[in-house]
Amino acid sequence: MGQEDVYAGEGPMRQVAVDGFWIDRTEVTNADFARFVRATSYVTVAEQPVDPEQFPVPADQIPPDLLKPGSAVFTAPARPSNNYADWWEYRPGANWRKPFGPQGPDALPDRPVVHLAYADMEAYARWRGGRLPSEAEWEYAARAGQDNYTAQPSEANSWQGVFPVKDFATDGYGGIAPVGCYAPNEWGLHDMIGNVWEVTSDFYAPGHDPDRPVRNPRGPSQGEAFDPANPGQPSRVMKGGSYLCAPNYCQRYRPAARTGRDAGMGASNVGFRLVYESEKAARDAS
Repeated sequence: MGQEDVYAGEGPMRQVAVDGFWIDRTEVTNADFARFVRATSYVTVAEQPVDPEQFPVPADQIPPDLLKPGSAVFTAPARPSNNYADWWEYRPGANWRKPFGPQGPDALPDRPVVHLAYADMEAYARWRGGRLPSEAEWEYAARAGQDNYTAQPSEANSWQGVFPVKDFATDGYGGIAPVGCYAPNEWGLHDMIGNVWEVTSDFYAPGHDPDRPVRNPRGPSQGEAFDPANPGQPSRVMKGGSYLCAPNYCQRYRPAARTGRDAGMGASNVGFRLVYESEKAARDAS
């Protein structure tokens, strides 16, 4: 588990073991999530007004659009930039049904569901009889017995070109691809790498703690979690990179890749899949 030749926060490497589990072959799709919403009338975090108490400033100093229901949407800037604020914006009205906002197209049934907060993913998991994987479980499934690598993989939906300006989409898709359209890994799992980031249940801190248990290791406790990109809020680990990962910017199209994800907010390139404790639970959920 882990890798030491790309980003410091992915090491140190160590040998770990996980108990057996079952895992979805693909990311959870919009069609899957729509069935859950129809059955339960669930309303996602992105479809609700934002609580001003989440901001460290008085409510009258918060831009009004940031208090409207919405989510973070990627938009390619007109010119090269190293500032992520130039390609991410909080867009009122963006949610799992309308991933690009109110004026954009509806979500397509066969695409991974995005714009979900961690609470939304957990609610879906309870309904489906599964749970979000630990980081170790996810990485074990994504590796499928293979060694670490650094090169951009050909059988994955990632960014070809100079990020964030132009994706030449030589892999067949510019943006999110339908689940399962790339070849599976050695264990029959699709899109573990690329397409959308996948959230795990572990809290995030940079690097792997070598003092954690070797069997079924978990991340830090909520109180110990620390994300330099999101100080003051406990983040969850997300894995595998997304269609926005490029050799010149985000080389996280690898099983060992990891970064923190704000648990209270979704984004247009973040999804998830579930694991199950038994074959029966997995078949019942399918």
